[in-house]
Amino acid sequence: MIHGNLTGIRESTLNELEKLYDAEFGRTDFLPDRLLNILVRYTDLLNREMLVYLGRDGTVLEIAIGSIGSIALPELHLRRNLDRLSGFRCIHTHPGGEARLSDVDLQALRLLRFDSMCAVGVGEGRCTGISAAFLGEMEYDNFSIVVKGPVKPGRIPQQLWLKEIELAEGRVKQAIEKGGIVEEAEKAMLISTDSEESLDELASLAETAGAMVITRVIQNRQKPDSATYIGSGKAEELALVCQAMEIDLAILDDELTGAQQKNLENILGVRVIDRTALILDIFAQRAQSAEGKLQVELAQMKYRLPRLMGMGTVLSRLGGGIGTRGPGETRLEVDRRRIRRRIDDLEAQLKEIKKQRDLRRARREKTGQTTVALVGYTNAGKSTLLNALSGADVLVEDKLFATLDPVMRQVELPENRRCLVVDTVGFIRKLPHQLVQAFRSTLEEALYADLLVVVSDFSSPEYASQRATVFEVLRDLGAGDKPILEALNKADRVNVTGVIEPADAILISAKQGKGLEALKAEISRRIAAMRHRAELLIPYDKGNVLSLIHAKGQVLSEEYTDTGTKVVALLDAPLYQRVLGML
Repeated sequence: MIHGNLTGIRESTLNELEKLYDAEFGRTDFLPDRLLNILVRYTDLLNREMLVYLGRDGTVLEIAIGSIGSIALPELHLRRNLDRLSGFRCIHTHPGGEARLSDVDLQALRLLRFDSMCAVGVGEGRCTGISAAFLGEMEYDNFSIVVKGPVKPGRIPQQLWLKEIELAEGRVKQAIEKGGIVEEAEKAMLISTDSEESLDELASLAETAGAMVITRVIQNRQKPDSATYIGSGKAEELALVCQAMEIDLAILDDELTGAQQKNLENILGVRVIDRTALILDIFAQRAQSAEGKLQVELAQMKYRLPRLMGMGTVLSRLGGGIGTRGPGETRLEVDRRRIRRRIDDLEAQLKEIKKQRDLRRARREKTGQTTVALVGYTNAGKSTLLNALSGADVLVEDKLFATLDPVMRQVELPENRRCLVVDTVGFIRKLPHQLVQAFRSTLEEALYADLLVVVSDFSSPEYASQRATVFEVLRDLGAGDKPILEALNKADRVNVTGVIEPADAILISAKQGKGLEALKAEISRRIAAMRHRAELLIPYDKGNVLSLIHAKGQVLSEEYTDTGTKVVALLDAPLYQRVLGML
């Protein structure tokens, strides 16, 4: 049976492809030349992705056809044992000539534990290159990825790549023996009405939450359907896909109403969550501090309350009168009342924590300590940068929202200056409103910082849109007018030519330590131009100087002595020099 998008394909072509199930390719080649030629020929003929599962004995186990940009994975009944590699390699083509593996490819390798994930670029009727990836060593409770290629056709190191499968098998076995793997991933379907880029980000979020993405669906609509979001016809079509692929969970790329969620669950026959619930789940896993846990719970409660309200008032027994008397409240009313009470309780606790943070911030300001906040898109490398600047050991993971609670570290700068650097929670597109509100106290570290260092992943294809999202969130927080320095991270992965955008940004590689001295020097220069703490003795006959300090600076304390007024104030560099010239 051929899986996938078969629309418009001749029956004779499908029959020819069916013969691949009977083909014998042998055990000695990672990707036999004959199979490569067949995949290239049909990819060019159909202008769609081709996918083959090739067993270790050289037999073809599954064949699928997709559209340019995405392909649904066939059923996963082939996986015999969840505590080792799958026993087959996934070989698929990329129409358009791209021979490198995509993030989705690498995610599928990690979650489904293929022997290998292999991509074949196909353009203008020929193979443009072949890449292969294998599971590597365990890093931060997840497998790293070993990527080989791209290589040209005829240059595949067949035996070496087969050896990589053996090595990967050993790594998986070792990880299981150490107890590092627990197979609990839910099989998920992703659904979006937005774009492939938004769907890619949703896939990364799902992987971070621990889901196994089996298939991705884009439904082109001018506006969401009020009842089912994607339309009842499309929902019924996807219900069959959920059944065939044994899907456990459907994840929608936008926020759903309570009615939409309930209707979709009834039609699809699986649990349905939206993007907001997914992010909340990740936050719940990531929160470490007491404040972080309170903020997550508050956001969850505010998310759930309107969905309970959406059930209507028909179940209420509080109306009074004949027929309404009874033992008490319904479960719905009990849940509503309990959630409202818990929200009030959480907000009171967070208000108290905010007071403590305000006091600590006031003490820092009193001592003239300069604060620099690292802000940016999630997974841009802020924690890696903080570690590189300060020598700290903040958790670093190649996952979204690896840092949830703010982390502060002292950093030494050139010219005997120092500052306090704060690592904040990452931003993301479609950041739910209740998350912004719940985490406002955490994000205030950016609001009250003296300088914002906007860290961007310069190697990301979505660099421009991610950068725009960061500045949009900063504006929403009221921090859009703060002094900003941009650091373009992961620049070692980019071939930089010409003028960068923005022109005054600092190119860095936090992981390799490149560009950090230039970044420190620029931070130091910016701090020098800001206000810093100064202790001055102003003679009584220099009242104009004291007036200037009050007008242009920030007076922290004043003490009247026999010889003049002793002032402790925050002054920027030009004002400080002007005051010294007047004394």
